Amino acid sequence: MTPLHRLDLNLLVTFEALMDEGSVAKAAERLNKTPSAVSHALARLREQVGDPLMVKVGGKMQPSPFAETLIEDVRPILRSIQRVVTPPEPFDPATSTRTFRIAVPAITALIAEVFARINQAAPGVSLEWVNLGPHLYDAVADEEIDLALLGADKPLPEGLMEQKMPTLERYTYMRRGHPAAENWNKQAWLDWPHVMVGMSNAARQTVEDRVARDGMERRIGAHLPEFSGVAPLLARTNMLGTSAQLFMVEDTRTYGLLAKRPPVDLPDITFRFFWSARLSQDPGGKWLRSLVIAAYETIHERAVAAGNETDE
Repeated sequence: MTPLHRLDLNLLVTFEALMDEGSVAKAAERLNKTPSAVSHALARLREQVGDPLMVKVGGKMQPSPFAETLIEDVRPILRSIQRVVTPPEPFDPATSTRTFRIAVPAITALIAEVFARINQAAPGVSLEWVNLGPHLYDAVADEEIDLALLGADKPLPEGLMEQKMPTLERYTYMRRGHPAAENWNKQAWLDWPHVMVGMSNAARQTVEDRVARDGMERRIGAHLPEFSGVAPLLARTNMLGTSAQLFMVEDTRTYGLLAKRPPVDLPDITFRFFWSARLSQDPGGKWLRSLVIAAYETIHERAVAAGNETDE
């Protein structure tokens, strides 16, 4: 038996062409090679399999009995290899009925932007917007989730790929007419109760760690699982909410909230989208990432524009 590491698969490609064409010259033309290269490949294959394979009889190459048997095995092998190395078919969003799953914070403006784009470009596609669980990195690596967003606060685990987004500043939000608005200072920020969102332990703890580092302690009046509930709560209470402006850009206008720069030194935050490295070239996954990230960038541009209206 010939060891596989000694076998050049290109010899089998040449052998198939010779069997189909019955001529060295025609096989060479088909393979875009010189006749001498084809003859040399045939000689090498003869040596490896220990059979003449094809013999010139009456001006035409005639296969040996072993060659006729061999070609029946070679053809499906070559077709199988061809299927393996052929790039996947393009993803057609207009006709697809695929279901995707993303784990991204429930940012009101982003949800609306993403679904509007999907509805226009891919009306048959379904999208599940799932919660950010405690084992999100594992879920993405295991391909249970197609795309996720978290703070880029620690090294990305193996098996994942990422795209970091522009760094965001934090702002503090409150209802118009809030008692703290007229005398906005560090003590007011500390005294009035805050809404805390359990989106990401890392994102939350950067604020808490900075406050504790400076020897301060803020009041927590409510814990919410998602950002979508923050604006309605702020509009009806005297609570404060501190988050990146992108997360609140539409809600600020809808609920008539004020956005103020925090009177304490808080770190900016950088988010990243991440996905399974194994599926990085999947056409559907690439389309989804492109759509969601483009939607995120659009909302970010709106947030930057709104930043010019921020109440100092």
